[in-house]
Amino acid sequence: MTLNDSQKWMLIAGISGFGILLYLLTPILTPFFAAALLAYLGDPLVDWLETKKLSRTFSVIIVFVALFSLLTLLVLLLFPMLQYQLTYLIKNIPTYIDVLQNQLLPGLATTLGMDPAMLDLQVVKDSLTPYFEQAGGMVMNIFKSITQSGVTLIAWLANLVLIPVVTFYLLRDWDILVSRIDELLPRAYEPLIAKLATESDDVLAAFLRGQFMVMIALGTIYSLGLWFIDLKLALLIGMLAGLVSFVPYLGFIVGIVAASIAMLLQTHELLNLLPVFIVFGIGQALEGMILTPLLVGDRIGLHPVAVIFAVLAGGQLFGFVGILLALPVAAVLAVLLRHAHQQYKASAIFDDGSSA
Repeated sequence: MTLNDSQKWMLIAGISGFGILLYLLTPILTPFFAAALLAYLGDPLVDWLETKKLSRTFSVIIVFVALFSLLTLLVLLLFPMLQYQLTYLIKNIPTYIDVLQNQLLPGLATTLGMDPAMLDLQVVKDSLTPYFEQAGGMVMNIFKSITQSGVTLIAWLANLVLIPVVTFYLLRDWDILVSRIDELLPRAYEPLIAKLATESDDVLAAFLRGQFMVMIALGTIYSLGLWFIDLKLALLIGMLAGLVSFVPYLGFIVGIVAASIAMLLQTHELLNLLPVFIVFGIGQALEGMILTPLLVGDRIGLHPVAVIFAVLAGGQLFGFVGILLALPVAAVLAVLLRHAHQQYKASAIFDDGSSA
């Protein structure tokens, strides 16, 4: 079955219209996409509980309560510690500037044959000092400014209510929604679409579920390791390294550079960098030998550059919603492009018989 010209134009118009509608509705779609992501992550657990003779609704309730209890616990535990470490970092920036000015930059200037006066950071310190003095309440001041804006507060509260509600209903009706979509597919293309959907689900499962667990594991490993070697910004740097580890080696590079700088500014001793290297070496070894093979596998097929471009492009086009959608869309597009590549290699366009 092939499409005639009018059907092709109708398909293009439909896809274009959907894209325009999605772009226009971006400001209100964040809670729905966040809920869809949580439902997708939780659906396998619900299916597993159903195999234990539990009803769908009861299985959803168990997963729903466990999921949001875990998220709430993480927020309650991590937010105060992150706030403390951010405050510590901001308050100590003048000290860090002094260390750079008096200990590191003179040696750098001598090595490069530059005038030390060219690297004077005193002006920067003087201009920023008033902000550093208020760092203790900076996070709370930001929170107060948000709560004083009625529209912003209402939007936050609406999202806080919508995300769990939409997640619950999506989890409960996930299988029904999938079957309804399958019923709408043209019968002639249903086997191909089902095959591509299955491959896309494999990639998404590996990337979203697996990589998400790898990110949490690495963030925990790095944070505990840096805390063990008494780095003051252990949680902040460890969580940052885990968060950006969805790009291969980026978490390792960002984490070891940030932790090394923080350790130098904290202790002023080069020898203290050795424990930092050991922590990130252990984390990288665990990721390569255990975490990624066990939780992700080799099914993703996304190049690190493609991952970075997808996140930046998604954020530029659709804001936070685009960041949420970037990697899932990129993973599905990778599956479609692989299929298109196979079709092209098997077509007469690629091989017209002249090579025989």
